[in-house]
Amino acid sequence: MYSVSVIDDIPEVRPGDDLVELIGSRVELVDGDIVVVTSKIVSKAEGRFVAADDREQAISDETVRVVATRISAEGGTTRIVQNRLGIVSAAAGVDASNTPDGTVLLLPVDPDGSARSICIGLRELSGASVGVIISDTLGRAWRQGQTDVAIGAAGVHVFDDLRGTLDNSGKPMAVTLPCIADELASAGDLVKGKTGGTPVAVVRGLGRFVGDLDLPGAATIVRPAEQDMFRTGSDEAYDEGYRDGFAEGQQETVGS
Repeated sequence: MYSVSVIDDIPEVRPGDDLVELIGSRVELVDGDIVVVTSKIVSKAEGRFVAADDREQAISDETVRVVATRISAEGGTTRIVQNRLGIVSAAAGVDASNTPDGTVLLLPVDPDGSARSICIGLRELSGASVGVIISDTLGRAWRQGQTDVAIGAAGVHVFDDLRGTLDNSGKPMAVTLPCIADELASAGDLVKGKTGGTPVAVVRGLGRFVGDLDLPGAATIVRPAEQDMFRTGSDEAYDEGYRDGFAEGQQETVGS
């Protein structure tokens, strides 16, 4: 049995604010609690605002690889890109909502490092062994809508590795690797919501997933390039294959 609840009365976060104090002074944490923090307030506390009247330029600046681009019937452009953190998402995580006019908000520079700092601070302040997840909202390939996932983690097992264990019928499980960090992020979002002004949630009752501060962070969730079967969008992959085939055909024609 576990529960998920929000922390009320967290004020508007500004650059330089102490998130450990803002969170820890409003909740009594106990051993095994996992604190889920919306990435936006981490970015705000870290001063990740940039002047950007043109949000598209800010997205370009944060992009290291374009995966797919689509132009809608209304003329708008959606870009699915890989950002500097390795995360593939729409708009590189650049957020223009709830920010001052003429600015956009970037993701934290080092979400795992930010989670670790918050986790250390909350453990010292509360005396409890807690974990921290920093969450952000992403879409999913092949599925409509969005969900929150973990982009930073500290003191939490990000995976529950069941590979090699037996299922209820005694058969070995070969690939079962639940991403606990993403599931915790989504659980937190169910109570935090998007418009309620409650950017922090506490998951209680899942202490078995809390561990040492040196556990691997959320960066290990990003699939390595050599394992990525879908590195480009469908249209982009088709165009690339067509160009390669055309070039090969031209070479054969010249050599004949």
